[in-house]
Amino acid sequence: MLTNAELIVPGDYEATLHYCVEHFITTCRKAIEDHGQFFVALSGGSTPKALYETLCQPDYSDQIEWDKIHLFWSDERSVPPTSADSNYHMALKAGFEKKITLPAHIHRMVAETDIEKNAKAYEKEILKTLQNQRFDLVMLGMGEDGHTASLFPGTEGLKVQGRLVTANYIPQKETWRMTLTYDCINDAAHTVFYVLGKSKAEMLARVLSTEPTLPCQFVGLPDHPALWIADEAAASLIP
Repeated sequence: MLTNAELIVPGDYEATLHYCVEHFITTCRKAIEDHGQFFVALSGGSTPKALYETLCQPDYSDQIEWDKIHLFWSDERSVPPTSADSNYHMALKAGFEKKITLPAHIHRMVAETDIEKNAKAYEKEILKTLQNQRFDLVMLGMGEDGHTASLFPGTEGLKVQGRLVTANYIPQKETWRMTLTYDCINDAAHTVFYVLGKSKAEMLARVLSTEPTLPCQFVGLPDHPALWIADEAAASLIP
């Protein structure tokens, strides 16, 4: 198994989804107790959407001090904020727009224009907002090709060092995306992959049991591993 990964399999889809929500709440509370705020970088995708929707339901949302949360994003497509393809748009419509009432606490990646310039601006915004803190939680998914955030196989973004954010051209999709870098992701207090569903099983088994070659395999450090939360279906082929 990867030396920079820890795996938890809470149960079936529903059990795992609720585990993810409870983990989010616990991480949030501990951060607020420690330094008064919770700095989180959200992920796109169907699993995070379900997580956000569940998190914003009364049974869970009442446990959260929403005015102390700062929302960032781990990556964004080069689309307007009103686009259904926007990770920002998805997260807000999943429930965050009704919970985060302070506009200054919502830090959108502006990726639809001047993406290289705006990547540098986003890095400055992270440094200004977090000051001497690091991200409390970076939320990630795993693509069918082993990408995570917008760090795709064979792209220049994989090589970026000394930066928190970069604009990354994705040849296989013929588009630009903005993404957090390895340096930023691996510095977070908690980095979590959410992997649910049978369609993820083959790739998850490969990621956790082979020598690192895929982008998601370079997230986490031996002394500070990434946490992988998978349901039973996604974990069914792990040796």
